[in-house]
Amino acid sequence: MIWKRAVTLEALNSMGEGNMVGLLDIRFERITDDALEATMPVDNRTHQPFGLLHGGASVVLAETLGSVAGYLCTEGEHKVVGVEVNANHIRSVKTGRVRGVCRALHTGARHQVWQIDIFDEQDRLCCSSRLTTAVV
Repeated sequence: MIWKRAVTLEALNSMGEGNMVGLLDIRFERITDDALEATMPVDNRTHQPFGLLHGGASVVLAETLGSVAGYLCTEGEHKVVGVEVNANHIRSVKTGRVRGVCRALHTGARHQVWQIDIFDEQDRLCCSSRLTTAVV
């Protein structure tokens, strides 16, 4: 298990209240020994003007997952902040909920690298993202 902090899905979801995570209805759904998963709706909050999932919304999901996963890999008063994020948008999505799956590529003492893949409801890859975080 890579996590150093004990946490429940309920506690993770309460972190989103009153900020962008809650506004976009990002919900943490699953935590395993080495992955964190969350979903996000594809609706008027996350659409771009042509009715498709906005690439920026995908990046919000990716950075949310990577930052929270990074925090769970730290101890004490450490915090985690995003330093660089990239995203390759592979398939468009019009409706439903997308699911992000976050896995560690590197969890060092000063920085971390996370791979976040986002899937549609048919389990097709829609976005592949990488997030680098700093531990502060």
